[in-house]
Amino acid sequence: MKYSRRDFLKLGAVTIAGMSIPLSALEILTPSAAAEITKPGGKRWGFVVDTTRCIGCGMCVKACKLENDVTYDVNLSRTWVERYIQTKDGRVIIDSPKNARDGFIKNNPLGKEVPKENISKAFFVPKLCNHCDHPSCVSVCPAGATYKTPDGVVLVDRKWCIGCGYCITNCPYGARFFHPTEHVIDKCTFCYHRITKGMNSACVAACAFGARKIGDIRDPNSEVHKIISTQRVAVLKPETHNKPHVFYIGLDHIVI
Repeated sequence: MKYSRRDFLKLGAVTIAGMSIPLSALEILTPSAAAEITKPGGKRWGFVVDTTRCIGCGMCVKACKLENDVTYDVNLSRTWVERYIQTKDGRVIIDSPKNARDGFIKNNPLGKEVPKENISKAFFVPKLCNHCDHPSCVSVCPAGATYKTPDGVVLVDRKWCIGCGYCITNCPYGARFFHPTEHVIDKCTFCYHRITKGMNSACVAACAFGARKIGDIRDPNSEVHKIISTQRVAVLKPETHNKPHVFYIGLDHIVI
C-alpha cells in the first residue's frame, strides 16, 4: 500500500534508508522562468520560504491553528514544519511530531538521539498548500467545492464540500486533511481573509526570523517579487506540472 507524505507524518516520523532521492524533487527556477512568473498582469499571491532562516520553533504552526480554528490538540494542521537529518552513512531521517506545533526542542528524531558527529547536515522545511496555477485538487473535485480565485489562491467552499477526499489523494504536497469537527476538507488558504485586508498571513506574522513571506509576485515593489526575480529559488515536485506558487530559498535535493 502506498502512503502519502502526510500519512507518514501522522505517525510522527519517518526514516528513508538506502533510497536515492530524485533530483526532480525540486527545481531551481531559471531566470527566464522567474521572469515569466513575475511578469506584469493581474494580482497573483505567492509565498516564499527561506529554509536558511527557519529554526523549527513551531510558532508558525501554533499561530495557524489558532487563527484558522484547527483543533489545537489533533495531529492536523494547515501548515507544518519538517526536520531533515542526513547522517554520514547516507540515511535521511524526516520527522514532524505534532506537525512541529511545539517546535523541535530535542535532537531525538524517531525517539532516538542522533550523535552530532554522525550528522552530515540538518535543517527545517516549512510546508503548506502550494496554491498551484494548475491545481490537481480542483480538477478532481466532483462537487465544485475546491476552486481557485482570480488572484491565485485555492480555497474550499465548505457549503459545497461533501468530504469525498478526492482532493486529498490528488494533492502531491500532502496539504489537505479532513477537519475533525467541521467534517469537510481543510487546507491552508494563505489566510485569504487576512491578506485581502492588507495583513500578513498568521504564519508570516508569527515568524520572528523572516523565514516566511507572502505578497503579490507580479508587483515589482513587493518583497516576494524581488526575491523570486533576484535569488535562487526552487519549487517542489515540478514533475507534477501543477506549477506551485510556494518558492523556497536554500532547499537541498534530499527534500521530498
